[in-house]
Amino acid sequence: MTPENEDDLAQMITGASGPLRIVGGGTRPIGRCAGEALSTAQLSGITLYEPGALTLVAKAGTPVAEIETALAAENQRLAFEPMDHRALLGTKGTPTIGGVVAANVSGPRRISVGACRDFMLGVRFVDGTGTIIKNGGRVMKNVTGYDLVKLLTGSYGTLGVLTEVSLKVLPAVATQATLTLDGLDDATAIAAMSASLSSPYEVTGVAHDPATGKTCFRLEGFADSVAYRADALAKALAKFGTLDVVDDARTVKATWAAIRDVAAFADQPGDVWRLSVKPSDAAGIVAGIGAKAVQYDWGGGLIWALTQGGDLRAALGDFKGHATLIRGTADVPTFQPESAPLAAITAGLRAKFDPRGILNPGIMS
Repeated sequence: MTPENEDDLAQMITGASGPLRIVGGGTRPIGRCAGEALSTAQLSGITLYEPGALTLVAKAGTPVAEIETALAAENQRLAFEPMDHRALLGTKGTPTIGGVVAANVSGPRRISVGACRDFMLGVRFVDGTGTIIKNGGRVMKNVTGYDLVKLLTGSYGTLGVLTEVSLKVLPAVATQATLTLDGLDDATAIAAMSASLSSPYEVTGVAHDPATGKTCFRLEGFADSVAYRADALAKALAKFGTLDVVDDARTVKATWAAIRDVAAFADQPGDVWRLSVKPSDAAGIVAGIGAKAVQYDWGGGLIWALTQGGDLRAALGDFKGHATLIRGTADVPTFQPESAPLAAITAGLRAKFDPRGILNPGIMS
């Protein structure tokens, strides 16, 4: 099923006699969902772009690459740098903006500017009854009614099928630099990352790879500012070692794209888990799970773990955070099971927006 417009989509959902599996570019098959495929690929195109207002509106099936090209022509960007899952998951296809929003996909810069959800201005979607709904607008001050914009972002298509999204964009940065510390153990690396984030030097990326022993810090802005802050940050972190500075644009871009996409795990066999935790707990959690490899992002708040299979949550036990199975065959829920009160709220929302339970059923369980 491939609707050509929003009305077609609404009719298809209204007339559906069974579960529907919502597909954008097919690059993020996370979660288990059976049903007839419903593709948003034909709902494509940028419908409004106002560089002066830092606002872009696009249909859900619009390729992310098309949006990034349009923004680059005006020296602007999607500041939350959405991850590309294709290498990690071994998928083909083209990432779409609807898929990014549906999964709230956000990269290393989340620690400084926020997630995809924080850049959402408005949505249009079709709910499980076939009703077309619009919420939000094209400015950040829109506060009328319920905030369905943030509710739909990250709902994985379980509340409605996105047809159009409105986003705030930001100017591109003039200069980037990566500062690197070598040879730190996990706990010390997390301490260094935490120190950088609590400094006044506006770090926009902090990651640690135990396999290489490298701890990376990213600075962005005007050249003089980046140079000043790099020197100041190096002094502030001197107790952890000497920082090497790389400011070649291509190298910096490649370094953070690899961190964003977890490229180190792409060709390695095993299950891949995504853990969201308190940075102060991260090293201890990793020490207790026996993973084949890990990668820390967001200053230690995000852990990517490569395992040999099985239920990682059993090894984690009762921990503060949540673990999502991004890639693997383990017979466990993809997403962290919700507490009873939260599960009741979730069920109530789904019953309201999708009373027949046909939109991506089971994908978040």
